[in-house]
Amino acid sequence: MMETALTKLLGIKVPVIQGGMAWVAEHKLAAAVSNAGGLGIIAAANAPYEYVRDEIRKAKELTDKPFGVNIMLLSPYAEQIAQLVAEEKVPVVTTGAGNPGPYMKQWKEAGIKVMPVVASVALAKLMQRAGADAVIAEGCESGGHIGETTTMALVPQVVDAVSVPVVAAGGIGDGRGIAAAMMLGACGVQMGTRFLVAEECVIHENYKARIIKASDIDTAVTGRSTGHPVRQLRNKMTREYLKKEQEGCSFEELEQMTLGSLRKAVQDGDADYGSMMSGQIAGLVKKQQTCREMLDELMAETEQVMASFAVR
Repeated sequence: MMETALTKLLGIKVPVIQGGMAWVAEHKLAAAVSNAGGLGIIAAANAPYEYVRDEIRKAKELTDKPFGVNIMLLSPYAEQIAQLVAEEKVPVVTTGAGNPGPYMKQWKEAGIKVMPVVASVALAKLMQRAGADAVIAEGCESGGHIGETTTMALVPQVVDAVSVPVVAAGGIGDGRGIAAAMMLGACGVQMGTRFLVAEECVIHENYKARIIKASDIDTAVTGRSTGHPVRQLRNKMTREYLKKEQEGCSFEELEQMTLGSLRKAVQDGDADYGSMMSGQIAGLVKKQQTCREMLDELMAETEQVMASFAVR
């Protein structure tokens, strides 16, 4: 396996983190990724304390390897979940949508490694000052909520700006992408879209089929006018949403269109009006695999690419 600053920091064998995707990243997927050598993540999203506690405990039953919880800090339950991960001594926490500073002391006392997701150099510096053990620099090629800067532009600037390890995310779907991230100075990657088609992933088969059939131009970004851009696969909902955005519809009307749409995609397999969040690398994803098969393949590809450049 490949040893990097990330694998040393987290005690894992493969420098790959599974993204904390709401409604997707639950205990079965997280445990499977961790058992395969990477770092599995449970998404707390907007879920209450009891649900997340049960997910953590179920993951512990399935793996004795490190795993993490992603905490969306804008969640109404964020403070409770912050306390929960400390109580349960979850090895790793990744954060988004807010500043984890107020919780850093209790997490550090519990021995938790903290890795915030950042979309800018300024935020990366802020997270380092707050005590982050590493940062995840996520470019706008990723699925779900996105920033404005591309991964290739963001990662090297973040690497130059902070002294903690940097993980690259957004637009990484195979070993070539992992090798490229390493060349930019990252010590590992976070991947979401590729894991959507893992056999252990619980999303509806319609969702998986859409990912596998997707091309390079099959994602759209909705919500730019609201300040909350989201990348997802194109469908009837995205076309109607974008049309209403162009017409200047209100924030409330636009929000109503997407209410419950992620659940529709994940649980119901609604390919027309479900929000099938996906990164731009969906066109690289061609098959379902187990998490172990996926990570073994990714590492073999990465090592082959890096070795080919070493002899040039």
